[in-house]
Amino acid sequence: MRTTAVILSGPRELSLATLGLVAPGDGDLVVEIAHTGISTGTEKLFYTGTMPPFPGMGYPLVPGYEAAGEVVEAGAGSGFKVGDHVFVPGANCFTGDVKGLFGGASRHLVTPAHRVGRIDRGMGAEGALLALAATARHALAGFDTALPDLIVGHGTLGRLLARLTIAAGAPAPTVWETNPARREGAAGYACIAPEDDPRRDYRAIYDASGAKGLLDQLIQRLAKGGEVVLAGFYTEPVSFVFPPAFMKEARIRIASEWNAEDLTATRALIESGALSLAGLITHTRPATAAPEAYATAFEDAACLKMILDWKGHA
Repeated sequence: MRTTAVILSGPRELSLATLGLVAPGDGDLVVEIAHTGISTGTEKLFYTGTMPPFPGMGYPLVPGYEAAGEVVEAGAGSGFKVGDHVFVPGANCFTGDVKGLFGGASRHLVTPAHRVGRIDRGMGAEGALLALAATARHALAGFDTALPDLIVGHGTLGRLLARLTIAAGAPAPTVWETNPARREGAAGYACIAPEDDPRRDYRAIYDASGAKGLLDQLIQRLAKGGEVVLAGFYTEPVSFVFPPAFMKEARIRIASEWNAEDLTATRALIESGALSLAGLITHTRPATAAPEAYATAFEDAACLKMILDWKGHA
């Protein structure tokens, strides 16, 4: 079995290629992918060659961990059937010298059934956003957490954090965004420039920007005993000046990737209507235009979320 996939051969060396797929087993699924999302966090780091050392990393690799499509083969022990629509968080299913760290940007994937999640076919391209929404949920539902009253960054992750906070019944958070064009699209909460915010008593600040050098500024904005949650991915050492943090008795927490419980809970929120994914996808390109799509996703500030459309591709 062979498929077309995106190959990242090195920094900024991206193309489409035909790859072999491993044979599916009794508990596996073969999924025909309709849509994949491009992550402006970890995928951008591989694209630019700035990803710190990470287990399983290296080139060549198939990027992507946000994929949605239809089951076209289902092993007898999989618990799924042909025609089920599923979300796939990447797959290590390619033959040859291809790294399996992510592996989602492909027309077909072979994956153990326990790794996928059923989704409504009507979600369309928004189905590929499930991992990012689950990542936002994981940040909010971690150990001994407080819901944010300030979120830094109004990208896709920041918007999902704000929407989930409101869905949880908490007061609407304030969101900071330095790019005026990205302040649009706030629904039920205020999105403002940091310099326009006078508050210095936030109890929970969530940084979804991944920007360097922010921690000292955020600590100054905390109430005593408040928490800063690092929800982005940071390529450089994170540091802060100790005396102000000492005076605030500040807490700092790192939120990692989602787990199976987050995926289940997030899917339930979407299906109940409590969480909307509308308005998060700003750009869609056919998979044949993958090189252009990746460049746009990482270099165009107007691109909030880029989706590759694999429908009609062999």
